[in-house]
Amino acid sequence: MTTRSSAVPRVTRRAQSRLGILMVAPLMVLVIIFFLFPLGSAIYYSFVDFDGINPSPPFVGFDNYVRMFTDPEMWHALSNNLIWIVIGTISPLVIGLFYALLLWNVRRASAFYRLAFFFPYVLPGIAIGIVWSWIYDPLNGWLNVGLRAIGLESLTTGWLGNPDTALYAVLATAIWGSTGFVMIIFLSALRNVDTELVEAATLDRANALQRLWHIILPQIMPVFIMVTTITLVGGFSVFDIIFIMTGGGPANATNVLGTYAYTNAFQLNAISYGTTLAMLITVLSIPCAVFLNRLQRRLSIQGTTA
Repeated sequence: MTTRSSAVPRVTRRAQSRLGILMVAPLMVLVIIFFLFPLGSAIYYSFVDFDGINPSPPFVGFDNYVRMFTDPEMWHALSNNLIWIVIGTISPLVIGLFYALLLWNVRRASAFYRLAFFFPYVLPGIAIGIVWSWIYDPLNGWLNVGLRAIGLESLTTGWLGNPDTALYAVLATAIWGSTGFVMIIFLSALRNVDTELVEAATLDRANALQRLWHIILPQIMPVFIMVTTITLVGGFSVFDIIFIMTGGGPANATNVLGTYAYTNAFQLNAISYGTTLAMLITVLSIPCAVFLNRLQRRLSIQGTTA
């Protein structure tokens, strides 16, 4: 009896292990093919001098990394990334949370408002870039036409052709396109907020900012961190909207690491140097994502055990 009772759990554990391996195997294959193998290839190409033609590129060691850290244009592109990360992370969070709070208790036509705000997020990036390029047109664009109509002609400019405004013009387009997604996520999180605490704070004469800071935000903080992670990591890897609207110009004013890596790899045939720049994007974004993900999990666990 003792032998049989001890053997059954052992067989069960083996079966569970096999089942677990069987279920995880497809995911591991995808991770190896689409993450580990490309990552290994990128590391390899960053240590050689590959021009896209030579099948046996010479090994150059850390020359690409030395070139990268001594390249003034890389630092310029990185500074644009940092501007994008700061403004492009804070703005959608603030605006999206504001919209979510406005729609929190709206019942009539709430589906229409959610759809209207979320619609830009589902539009193709190419369509957004082209339409907003028309809006920014210096002669017939709606923005300059509107400024002239209200007597602010002195503010008109070639928004995408002016190095002083190009980056912020593209950034405003990206914020417009992503705010709806942030709003929908926050609106879903607000559905789980304890409204009795909010009402009690209102009776205690807490103003709107106090209720937001002390009652609402602590309850949605895990979701807040998750949305911050998505927008922040997107700031490191931004490419498509800039490439479509300006291509990194004018005079490299909107160059970020992504567009600069693309230019070197596919226009200048400096595949290895472009790959090295892409590796920098990875090295910068992954630690931030891991840190914020752990913070989000910790807050979720604390909220569950509270």
